[in-house]
Amino acid sequence: MAYDIIGDIHGCYEELILLIKKLGYHQHKTGAFVHPKGRKLAFVGDATDRGPQSLKVLTLLFAMEDANQLLYSPGNHCNKLYRFLKGHKVQISHGLETTVEEFKQLSKVKREQFRKRYINFYEALPLYQQLDHDQIIIAHAGIREDMIGKPLQKNIIVFVLYGDITGERLADGRPLRKDWAKEYKGSSLIVYGHTPTKEARFKNHTVNIDTGCVFGGKLSALRYPELEVLSVPSLQPYVIEKFHEFAD
Repeated sequence: MAYDIIGDIHGCYEELILLIKKLGYHQHKTGAFVHPKGRKLAFVGDATDRGPQSLKVLTLLFAMEDANQLLYSPGNHCNKLYRFLKGHKVQISHGLETTVEEFKQLSKVKREQFRKRYINFYEALPLYQQLDHDQIIIAHAGIREDMIGKPLQKNIIVFVLYGDITGERLADGRPLRKDWAKEYKGSSLIVYGHTPTKEARFKNHTVNIDTGCVFGGKLSALRYPELEVLSVPSLQPYVIEKFHEFAD
């Protein structure tokens, strides 16, 4: 099976549609997308927050789920929105405020419909995707080789959602993350996002496909098994300090 794995969207709906069409997909009347050669779309998570049209992105993903097409690995922003909609106390910050504002613009009836739908959507998602007989794994922030296939414990969930965090923070408040990909020696190709880079990063049979669309970079997809990257430019303002430079 061939896949097109799209990086962190963060509410950039227009760029998402442009990229999907550039990849050769056509939209069915159900709202889902089909490819003439049978390729499948997959996502590394963080569909919402920060960008201008988070709810439209989710509506598209819901349509794909209804069509039994969805291959989506949830990210930390997905988890935070889930906790917010469940009524848990969360900080309305780091981009969640943009999605919450969109949510508040809905009528009371539509808010409740959306709340229930998203909760069901999130609860049905596997923490990470194992595709092509485990030759490829899609995990939002990555996954260590020794965690693959193990029962889901808190340390694995935290790693997949947030990366290899240390508890320390950078000057701008972001958590300090270890570069787990430098130590990865597994046979499965790990495709992930979470940490925006100017270009897709290939390292030790891993690919970071988050090229910072919401920060003015581009929205990218990894074509598998070709391992080619296809991108569309962002329509958002460029914020250079949001891009991470790995010390390879």
